[in-house]
Amino acid sequence: METDRVNTETGPGADWAELTHECLVNILSRLTLEDRWRGTMLVCKSWFRAFKDASLHSVFNLETSFHVATELPRWWHLDFERKIDSMLRSVTDWSHGSITEIRVRHCSDISLALVAERCPNLEVLSIKSCPRVTDDSISRIAFRCQKLRELDISYCYEISHESMALIGRNCPNLVVLKRNLLNWLDPSSHVGVVPNEYLNACPQDGDSEAAAIANSMPHLQRLELRFTKISAKGLNSICEGCPNLEFLDLSGFANLTSRDIMNATANLKHLKQITKPNFYIPRSVFHAERYGHWRLYDERFQTDVFRI
Repeated sequence: METDRVNTETGPGADWAELTHECLVNILSRLTLEDRWRGTMLVCKSWFRAFKDASLHSVFNLETSFHVATELPRWWHLDFERKIDSMLRSVTDWSHGSITEIRVRHCSDISLALVAERCPNLEVLSIKSCPRVTDDSISRIAFRCQKLRELDISYCYEISHESMALIGRNCPNLVVLKRNLLNWLDPSSHVGVVPNEYLNACPQDGDSEAAAIANSMPHLQRLELRFTKISAKGLNSICEGCPNLEFLDLSGFANLTSRDIMNATANLKHLKQITKPNFYIPRSVFHAERYGHWRLYDERFQTDVFRI
């Protein structure tokens, strides 16, 4: 059996709790993020100390854990948000400023304010579907995380063009921006899951956001604007202000014609791929990118994991 083999290799009476800190960190680094959070931190004090080692927290990526067919309504509730905030704040503390990549959903200004304060080396920030992330925390990120090169603020309706402009002006390395909105052309796919008041808060100032992008993010290479309410004028300004665009996603644009898109993108010499509006895509396609479920948040596991 595998257990017998391990015991033989480590010697009779071997105690894993007596492994050196360096060995424990090496072992934990080989586990998935989910496995580390679901068990190793609870083994004993030495394992918990190893679990908190800064080298294990340079990347905090929960994004793949949300990739299944359906979204859960309780993810939009405050209790779930508090758990995500708790995890993010803990990782921020343990990283001692070394964290370079954060990919989470349903966090709030509370945890992002701490990220801004303690993570000056942050390069990637993805915070989809965060109803209580506002300009307050994003402006702090802009001033204190100036190494940012990728930002995903999709489905974050309380973030305005003002903080987007601050990000552009203060983060000169920014090359990827994802500012997708929920599918407002077919809201039936969200009804009963996303709170109605949040669906109704869908940003209407698309051209203001377009101006912020055009005037402050000249080095963008990838830009996603699915279902964003931008006019032909707004798209023209983006294409003029961001000449290095290589990938452009305009899925769900209801205010543009093929001619509008062709005219706006004609001078983008580096453009490799453009996704144009297609209003005949089956609804099943829209569901493919919806949020998934990670057992880390199952009721049977919540108590121990978030006791940190």
